[in-house]
Amino acid sequence: MGTLTETLAHFTSRLTFDDVPSSSIEAAKRFIFDSVGCALGGLKQDDPAIYMSVLRDLGGSPQATILGTSEKMSLVQASLINGLLIRVMDYNDIYWMQDPSHPSDLLPAAISVGEHVHANGREVLTAAIIAWELEMRLCEFAVPGIRERGWHHATLTQFASPYVAGKLLGLTVAQLQHAAGISGSAHGSTGSVTAGKLTMMKNTVDPLATAAGVEAALLARHGYTGPEHVIDGKEGLMHVLGEGWAIEKMTDGLGERFKIEECGMKAFPTEALTHAPITATLDLIREHGLRPDDISGVRVKTIARAADILSDPSKYDPQGKETADHSLPYCLAAACACGKVTPEEFTAEKIQDPAVRRFLPLIKVEADPAYEALFPDKQPNLITIETVSGTTHEKYIEFPKGHPSTPMTRTDLLDKFAALAAPEMSRSKVESIYDLIMDFESLDSLDPFFDAIRVK
Repeated sequence: MGTLTETLAHFTSRLTFDDVPSSSIEAAKRFIFDSVGCALGGLKQDDPAIYMSVLRDLGGSPQATILGTSEKMSLVQASLINGLLIRVMDYNDIYWMQDPSHPSDLLPAAISVGEHVHANGREVLTAAIIAWELEMRLCEFAVPGIRERGWHHATLTQFASPYVAGKLLGLTVAQLQHAAGISGSAHGSTGSVTAGKLTMMKNTVDPLATAAGVEAALLARHGYTGPEHVIDGKEGLMHVLGEGWAIEKMTDGLGERFKIEECGMKAFPTEALTHAPITATLDLIREHGLRPDDISGVRVKTIARAADILSDPSKYDPQGKETADHSLPYCLAAACACGKVTPEEFTAEKIQDPAVRRFLPLIKVEADPAYEALFPDKQPNLITIETVSGTTHEKYIEFPKGHPSTPMTRTDLLDKFAALAAPEMSRSKVESIYDLIMDFESLDSLDPFFDAIRVK
């Protein structure tokens, strides 16, 4: 093999549904179900509504369906909007190794392109496996982390998405390389989108990178060319962003074992590193029957990244959802005030609720070097809740709910989906969608899938 883009192209071209173990296929179906639920919740958010209104004004051929609706847009536009619907609530999947990634951000490159080319369920599942595999490997490859280099993980997504779309478009190995070169030449996201005060772009850069990959694959199919050395050649990604890349993380065992089973799900609609502290805090509140008025303070001992990213001064005064769901103080304040952390805690009204905000200065976050040494294999957190009576309650936790070691159950998945799809869908309807997706490989086309999830 020559360049990394060639190695990934050969893997993508050769992979078949029968090459993937049943446990990985089962995981892919669970992630598709979870992602659809996130998308239905996303339909209620402002960000996709604004973006869709702009795209409607721009016009385009109706080629692919917007999740949860009967509306169609161009293939590239649909890939973008469907990615934004899945991503916008920050409730979709999470893989944290070096830096985070959300492989389901790439799912529209499989589902939207799959619909456009009349693919069957087995073909779409195979493309989805490629999405998770490449995104997760890229995350590990970027030692010490793409964010530590000053860039957002969407910078990695731009290299994975062309392969996902290209698989379903039937690209050759050479065309897949060109598609990666096209997308990788033109897109990248600085870490500013998740630093300090957050904006709508926090949830938009990955959908943009997914759509860019779809467009690149379409261009490559028609003969457009791009640099094959875009990752590991002269002035490619590895050259311009400095030393330290772990190439073996991209190539070792590629096609022999599959990463998707190592990916986690989100039990809370918040940044991933908040999940372990939230889990421990809610456990303490329930175990000791604590009421809001009982709590006088919460101390958090955690890893350096959580203290830095999630507890800087802007996170103690969140004014919008994008900052609130990346604020460890706010998430724990909501847990103390409401006894839960759900989408309801991230409305504009709740973020300004005095009953929640009074807890913000009571949350103290401290980075512990010993905890940092255990990351990313573990996510250690020690939560100490102080009470007005003078007693304290502590809980140490290493893995949040939804981590592969503590997976969400079928009931957990149904509950999450039902909450996101309410009030448009009944519980029985949610269960029928679950059953359909769990038999995804039997679909001759995606039409029954799009029909089943439509709410408007």
